[in-house]
Order: sequence, then structure tokens, then C-alpha cells
Amino acid sequence: MRYPIHCEKAISLSFVLFLTGFVLLSFSLMAQTQSTPLMVNGKIIDADTRAPLPYATVSLFDQQDSALIAGGITDESGLFAIEAQPGQYYVHIDFLGYASKTIEEVVLTPSQQPLALGEIMIQAEATGLDEVIVQGEKDRVQLALDKKVFNVSQDPINAGRTAADILGNLPSVTVDGEGNVNLRGSSNVQILIDGKPSGLLSFDGAEGLRQLQGSLVENVEIITNPSARYQAEGMAGIINIVLKKEQRTGINGSFDFTVGQPDNYGAAINMNYRKERLNFFINYGLIYRDIENPHNSLYQEVYGADTTFITRQRNISRQTVLNNNIQLGADYFFNQSNILTTSFTYRHAKGTRNTEIEYYDYLFTNENLQSITRRFQDEKETEPKLEYSLNYQKNFGKKDHDLTAILTYIDNWEDSDQEYTQKSFLPDNTPSGEEDGLQRSDNYETEKQLLLQADYVHPFGTKGKFEAGIRNTLRDITNDFLVTEFREQAWVPLEGLDNDFYYDENIYAAYMILGNKIKKVGYQLGLRGEYTDLTTELVQTAEVNHRNYFNLFPSAHVTYDLPRGHALQLSYSRRLHRPTYNDLTPFITFFDNRNYFSGNPDLNPEYTHSLELGHIKYFEEASISSAIYYRHTDDKIFRIRNVNEEGLATTRPYNLVNENAYGAEFITTYQPVVWWKMDLNLNFYRSMIDGSNLDQSFESDTYTWFGRLNSRFILWGNTDVQLRGSYEAPQQTPQGRQLATTFLDVAVTRDILKNKGTLTLNVTDVFRSNRNRSITEGDIFYTNSNFLRIPRQINLTLNYRLNQQKGENKKNINEESGY
Repeated sequence: MRYPIHCEKAISLSFVLFLTGFVLLSFSLMAQTQSTPLMVNGKIIDADTRAPLPYATVSLFDQQDSALIAGGITDESGLFAIEAQPGQYYVHIDFLGYASKTIEEVVLTPSQQPLALGEIMIQAEATGLDEVIVQGEKDRVQLALDKKVFNVSQDPINAGRTAADILGNLPSVTVDGEGNVNLRGSSNVQILIDGKPSGLLSFDGAEGLRQLQGSLVENVEIITNPSARYQAEGMAGIINIVLKKEQRTGINGSFDFTVGQPDNYGAAINMNYRKERLNFFINYGLIYRDIENPHNSLYQEVYGADTTFITRQRNISRQTVLNNNIQLGADYFFNQSNILTTSFTYRHAKGTRNTEIEYYDYLFTNENLQSITRRFQDEKETEPKLEYSLNYQKNFGKKDHDLTAILTYIDNWEDSDQEYTQKSFLPDNTPSGEEDGLQRSDNYETEKQLLLQADYVHPFGTKGKFEAGIRNTLRDITNDFLVTEFREQAWVPLEGLDNDFYYDENIYAAYMILGNKIKKVGYQLGLRGEYTDLTTELVQTAEVNHRNYFNLFPSAHVTYDLPRGHALQLSYSRRLHRPTYNDLTPFITFFDNRNYFSGNPDLNPEYTHSLELGHIKYFEEASISSAIYYRHTDDKIFRIRNVNEEGLATTRPYNLVNENAYGAEFITTYQPVVWWKMDLNLNFYRSMIDGSNLDQSFESDTYTWFGRLNSRFILWGNTDVQLRGSYEAPQQTPQGRQLATTFLDVAVTRDILKNKGTLTLNVTDVFRSNRNRSITEGDIFYTNSNFLRIPRQINLTLNYRLNQQKGENKKNINEESGY
């Protein structure tokens, strides 16, 4: 298929930008006239146990002006090596839970190379928990008061799966059958990739994450009550997906190969080559899936004046997808304090979707069958995505005194061609004699997005910190939508289904944060301002909806260190949820001509006040993180289902009056013995929704809960078995109720090839019980739906590591990155 002209131009522009970045790097490299750097090395160990300490931070400072010259982290054996020009320095060592240590008078000369500092002992100490990341198990989960980090690349349940599947395995996160992500019971969560918006989420929302292979993901960060540093978007919080990236010297990488049933074939490569100041990296992922889902049904009753119409509906779908993801780029280290990164990402998804829907129509009772209708969908879809990014990081010679700048350009398009055939049958399954229905739906969408962002951090005093930043996002989306029907030997457009939709969104933001710590009390106060200019237009009918608004979003975080290793944090933030493109587009889905879904161009943003009290405590064999939270949301966006007397249903979002929600969350890890490790997540909450502005009956008050238990066993040697069970309790909605669901995943892993490889066999949804079941009721209808979220999957995955150890962190977590 030939790309549209605008896409060819976009590809050219992206490559020009990408090559420009590389040219800048090359000139910078050639401009270096410094002499060959010298090296200082050593080993960091525990002063009591003499055990090596991996991932300790080692920094080299100039002896005269204390400027940061270079630095790094220790490897698995506690070893480090730092390069610098000849001169007089001092070395500073930091490690979580240990006293800092400084080594004075480190003199680098060509005559003594390398300069060996030998074993350096540092002493463990008690530290305030607001500064501590608690590792329940090394490289698996990190719990802190302000966020939680899950190193999903080390979880065998995730082997051979997609990024969407990975999110569904995280504490307090659920993913429904349409790919909608919920955090603590709320679907209004901001999802980022490497701290930035991604084209993967543009047209399909979170469902687009199924195009991203899980083998490319390093960890996932969850921030439930973000400060003013972060975008105000996302009322329940932020989920940031961090992709793998290696920066170590030499050639390093990992390779993943997956085979599965139903057909699931994948490969992923993550590699880098670094020599001195230049680091090249490449990530490539390939997925082919062919999945059939025959386990979906819907039952509906429609009540007339003197009749009851009953419909039983059965859906059988088959989807094939071929996804390619490639990211290549380079880091140039002018020195340890100045880093320029350029990267280019190309994603291409191509697939087909074949759906057969059977409608059995009854009158009064299920024994009185009137007719059978079968509708067939044949869809072909192509979806290329381009992304270019240029990042700059500078440290001003003092810890946390940083400037970062980001430029990101995204260009995507999607071409979807669908054909529908509809046939009618008598109750005895013989043709009814009616002419077959033939329809086509052509949908062409484009998106262009430009992101500019800069963040500055200035420390003061011992613990103080001032932060400020600006951000500008420009986004344009177009959608050419047309549905035609074959009548009298010609294709005729259907009324109201031939139009062009234009979406133009510009957001300008700035923030300031002031933080400090006095004895046991730490505080952070922030204020963010965002100006939004949004226009939607239906071109053919000249329907224009223009809105602009400015809002202030304050945030406050107060932390208090309690005795015996406990800590508390009280936090507040004001946030919003802007209606997304899919929320606003008025075009309906057409594959099911009894149940239509569309957006609503008249939606207003939601605004939320969020309050949270968090606690954290860690022990030698366990850790526990707990929180109680409250959210008040005005103009709550909720999808309402309406059914007419003919049984045709339309579901679209509306603004309700408000929602009040509060709950308690617990995340704990416990290792009773060396060979057994458990993780438990529980989330209890109450949600009260008022939709009386639409209908007095659109109100709900529900108590519900969510739980997930993960248990890992070491059977023998290097073989592990993992079981993960999840349960979502039933809950009330403004139009009915969501029924309970539960499921079990199993995985077995074994290290092979002298621990350079890991073989993983996993089975997801062992009992095919992970279903999305709901009951929706109105004045004249009752609907009961039962859909299997994802078919049971069996995967076998081989991971091979080149110059890496199992469980290594490939990318440091940047706690101060402004998303």
C-alpha cells in the first residue's frame, strides 16, 4: 500500500530531524580535542558484612570548585570505573540506606594508570523513609511514598505478552475487554511512555498498547497523586511505561523469542554499543498474532406498550495483527554533566479483523423465535506511527542542580476499510428471502503532535529544592469518515455518516515547586497553570465547537518520619481530565448494527480534588505500603446506554453532576523462607455517582474491592514457579452493575546456557474466567453482556543476554523527570 503524500513528507521530515541530531553529535565528537581520558576504579562494600554493593552512585568532583566532572554506578560486583582528564579531584559515594562517604585528594596522572582505590567500605545507617526506595525483592518492586516502580521485565507472567497485558498485572490496575485502563477504580489515568505522550495511544487509547511488545518494557511507574511537576491530566494518577535502554561501555543487549498458542510469535532485540562518549542504541520488536474469541454474548429485553422483544446475540471474532516497532538513537556525553540524546521511532501495524454476529430475535418468551440475522465484518487496517525525540540534560556541578529540555514530534495515520454483509433467516434457519445487506465503512485518520518542554531544578541549603518548568503541546487530528450502502447497483452514502472531523488542541503550561525538609518534616508546595485552546469541527456540516480555558492546579505534599522506620505522607492535588479525541468524535462504530458507540462533541472537562495519606514500613523479610485516599470529581464523564423501541442501542459519554470516591490500598511483600516469596495487593473503595442532571435514576452508591495475590517458589536450583490470582468484586453503576470476575495465571522459568538465558513457560487465564460481565437497565430495556476479555494464551519465551546479568536494571529511574 502506498503511503499518502502527507505521510511521505512526514517521514522525510522525521528522518531529516533524526539525521540532523546525529550530525550534531558527530560534529561534537570531532570537536573534542581533549587528550585521552584517564581512569580511576574501585569496589564499594558493606563495612560490616564486606558484601559488594551494586548500584551505588560514585561521583568525581573537581578539587578546586567542587564541579561535578564524571560519575557512574557500581555493577553487580560493586565495581566502578570512571574516566576523566588529568587533575586533582575528590570522590563522593552515595548508596541507599548507607552513610555517604568522601575520599579526598584523588590525583589522576598518566604515570599511574589506572588509579586503583581498592575496596571502599561504607556504613549502613537508619534513613528517613521519604528518601528511601524500598525493594521488596531486588529488581522486582520498589515502593516509595510518592510512587511505586514495578520492574516488569523480571516478571515471568509477562513473558511473550504485550504492554497492555503488563498493565493488567499491576497492583490496583485493571484492563477491561475494550482495553480501558482503570487505576483504583477510575478510568481517568494518564498513560505515558518514557515520560511523554505516545502516538500508540492516539487513535485507539490504551488499546494501542497491544501493538507494543512487552519485551521492550523495562519498568512501569505508578504515581497516584502527582505534584505540580506533572501534567494536570489524569485524575486517578499517572502510569509511566519505561522502555529498555542500555548505556554501558561496549556491546550489550538482550534477545527475546516467543512462540504461543493461539498463534503468537514474537521477537525483540535490545542492544547498545558505547565507546567513550558516544552510545548507540537500538530496540526492535516484532509481533504476529492470530487469535479467535468465540466466547462473547449479549442478552437484551425491550419492553413495548404490550409486547416484549428479546434478542440473544453471539459474537465470534478473529483478529490477525503484524506489528513492527523499531527505535534507534544515540547519546552523546559531552561530559558526565552534559548529555544529548536523539532517537527515531517507527511503528507499523497491519492487520485484519473478521467478526460474525448472530442475532436471535424472540417475541415475549425465549421459546418464541421470530428470526435469525447474521452480520459479517471484514476489516483491513494499516497504522504507521512516526516519532522523533531530542533530549538534553545538564548538571550544573551540584547534586540535583539540573536542566532538562525535550523536543518530540509525532506523525501518525490510520487507514481502516471495512465491509459488512448481513443475511436474514427464518426460525428454521432457512433463508428469509430478503435481499442481503451490503455496507462499507471507510475511515482515514491522521495526527500530528509537537511537544516542547524544559525543566529546571535548583537545590538550596541542605535539603531545599526549587523547581520550575514550561511545556507546550500542539496536536492536530483529522478523521475522514464515510459509510455507504449498496442500493440499486450503486454505493450510496448513509445519512449523517459522511463527514470530516477536525480536532485541534493546544496546551500551554508552566509550574513552580518549592520543597524543603526540617528535621523529621518534609514539605513540597507547587502550583501549575495550564491554558487550553481546543477546537472541534464537522467540516461538511460546518459545526464548530471552540473552547478555551485557563486553570490553576495546586499541589502539596507533607512527609513526616516516625520512629522505628515508619513514614507518613499527606498529599493534595487538583487535576483534570480533558475529553479525549475518542470521547469527542461523533462518528459511530458500525460493525454491530444493533449496538452503536460514539463520542460526544459537547463534553466538558472533569475536575478532581485528590487527597491521600500514605504510609510505608519495611522489614528485613517484608515491606508494606498503605494509603487512604479521597477524590471529588465535578462534571464526571460516564458512558450512558440508550435503547429505542426497535431495540437499537447507542452508547456515548455524558457529563454527570459529580462523583465522590474514597478507599484504602495495601501493597505488601513477604518472604517467609528463602524459596517462597509473596506479594499481596488489596484495594477497597466506595464510589458515589450523581447523574441526576440527565435522569433521576442515574445514581449509584457502591462498595467494592479488588485483590491480587502473587506467589513465587524456587523448586530446585534455578527453576521458579509463579502463581498469580486476581479478583474484582461486583460494583454498582449509574445504569446497573458490573459483575465479579476472577482469573489465574501460571508461569515456570528456568535459567539455561550458563545463566545467560532464561526459558519461560506461562499460561494466562488458565480457566478462561477473566470475563467482562455487566447488567445495564433503563425504562424500557434490560441488557446482560458477557465478554471474554482475552482468550487463554500459552507462551514459551527464550531470553538470551549478551554481556548482561539476569535482573539488571538497564535504565536508572529518574525521580525528578517532569512528565
